[in-house]
Amino acid sequence: MRKNLDGGLLHAMHAFLKVIDSGSFTAAAEQMDLTTAQVSRLISELETRLGTKLIQRSTRQQALTDIGAAYAERCRQVISMVDEAESEVAGTASKPKGRLRVLSMGSFGHHYVFPVMAEFCKNYPELTVEYTTSQYVPDLLAKGVDVSLYLTESLTDSRFVARRIGTIFSVLCASPAYLEKHGVPKSPEDLKNHACLRLVNPSITADWHLLNANGESYQIDIGGQLIADNPELLLDVVQQDMGVALLPMFSALEAVQNGRLCHILPEWRSPDIGVYTLLPSRHFIDAKTRAWLDWVEEYISPRIEMDASYFYK
Repeated sequence: MRKNLDGGLLHAMHAFLKVIDSGSFTAAAEQMDLTTAQVSRLISELETRLGTKLIQRSTRQQALTDIGAAYAERCRQVISMVDEAESEVAGTASKPKGRLRVLSMGSFGHHYVFPVMAEFCKNYPELTVEYTTSQYVPDLLAKGVDVSLYLTESLTDSRFVARRIGTIFSVLCASPAYLEKHGVPKSPEDLKNHACLRLVNPSITADWHLLNANGESYQIDIGGQLIADNPELLLDVVQQDMGVALLPMFSALEAVQNGRLCHILPEWRSPDIGVYTLLPSRHFIDAKTRAWLDWVEEYISPRIEMDASYFYK
């Protein structure tokens, strides 16, 4: 594969150094699997490009000019830098090292990325992880992101390579005090009489779309006092007795388990929301990205499934 790139200026520099080190055009040609005429032509083209003589040639011997000796030293530096760069890239491709840029939706990352990040870094000490958050569809190429964790009901953007690593959904919750004061909804229709706190971000539909195990669906055009793009804000507010919220199951889980929130209308929930890893390219997934993808599948995917199973009861 490399021979396809062994042309042009670097190739001529390499031939020039081979002639110097081997002592003849013929020996250089043998080492490079070329003819003597081809090596001679490369040196001539190099001299024409530079506008000066690099090697004084006669029928019996050749000798470097002073300019040729100085240029040879520069060529060695250039070839050495290229070899070093190729070795570094090859090493990075086979061993996780360098800078790994990970992007995640904020609340999801708080619940699933934070608990595994320290152990990941300990396992790959030659990696520097740059972690950022965004609620919106990432421009991976523009931001130089290696891999993103993104949640959406429907992934239609063909710019990315996507792998589904889990499924979440949202559940209806309210505080015990709120329900004691305003009553417990018995059906989705009853929600129209309650203060509904609204989560709006690109990963979910704007209105409340509820499904049950029988395949029935219910669409609610809600209007509440609070609209937010961050489920953690709604989680905090709903625990202060402000109303009913349709929260991602991972945001609501701990509060429901501890009794701070009640899971209402448990037979109804949102449509499934896919959790995806997004990559900017189909080709050349390097070792650092592969290590993160494997880590996500080993530690984050099972955690998502375990959390979701709580609400299947």
